[in-house]
Amino acid sequence: MYEASIFVAGHNGLVGSAIVRRLRQSGASNLLLRSRAELDLTSAPAVEGFFAEYRPQYVFLAAAKVGGIEANRSWPAQFLRDNLMIQTNVIDAAYRHGTRKLLFLGSSCIYPKHAPQPMPEECLLTGPLEPTNEWYAIAKIAGLKVCQAYRREYQFDAICAMPTNLYGPGDNFNLTGSHVLPALIRKCHEAKLSGASTLEVWGTGTPRREFLHVDDLADACMHLMLHYDDEAPINVGWGRDASIAELARMVASTCEYSGELRFDPSKPDGTPRKLLDTSRLTALGWRPKITLETGLKSTYDWFRAHADQIRQ
Repeated sequence: MYEASIFVAGHNGLVGSAIVRRLRQSGASNLLLRSRAELDLTSAPAVEGFFAEYRPQYVFLAAAKVGGIEANRSWPAQFLRDNLMIQTNVIDAAYRHGTRKLLFLGSSCIYPKHAPQPMPEECLLTGPLEPTNEWYAIAKIAGLKVCQAYRREYQFDAICAMPTNLYGPGDNFNLTGSHVLPALIRKCHEAKLSGASTLEVWGTGTPRREFLHVDDLADACMHLMLHYDDEAPINVGWGRDASIAELARMVASTCEYSGELRFDPSKPDGTPRKLLDTSRLTALGWRPKITLETGLKSTYDWFRAHADQIRQ
């Protein structure tokens, strides 16, 4: 695979940039990388023209419109529309222009709000979704189903990885659109700098979340491209979770913020628990390596080094 032409859709994002780092570490040199300004993936004609000209042999579909609870409830149409267009355009063009294999990146939010814990792949579509991110979840479920449909009807080799909550260098630290972990890092850092005695944390602090460093995800994606060939989605996670309160205390300690954490129960909690069953991936011979403690420190170091470039 590493000698072939490889298109990483969304290479400037959290996941895409990690995949590019991992590919380059493995010696891949024929990488097809296009920024949003160079290639608008929501435009079918633009995507068609790109694939017709370059015909990538492998595709990592990491491009998506993503965000936390506030972003999802503020821009439901954008989360549904943009993701549907991006993934449909790329998957269809990849099939028609001879791509050997495509990996579609979904999300653990595709599973029901009250799914069994840890969540097995088989619980997909067995219950209602979490309302605070249903627009994004429905788009990702549709992308998974497009991959399955193209495999069944056209024998197109498309596989689907469902990662848990991700974090790491290159994350979105914008407080309007970020997920919980980067938001906590930024809020703790700014509270420390300002000398604030208290810091507000959304929700009750009781929901439990699983976190995976994005470099571990990139490594798992390489493993799946080389060793997985099935229409069923496959979970990618750490296998352990923590409460939001525990996470907030870990972040505060990492950022050396000593003020009081105050939880605001008037803000939404989201899904009560999200822990993935990763036994299928473990059986394929892959396990994560970067602990949450180690990952938090390296992510905070990256945040401080790039603070002047962080999107407001």
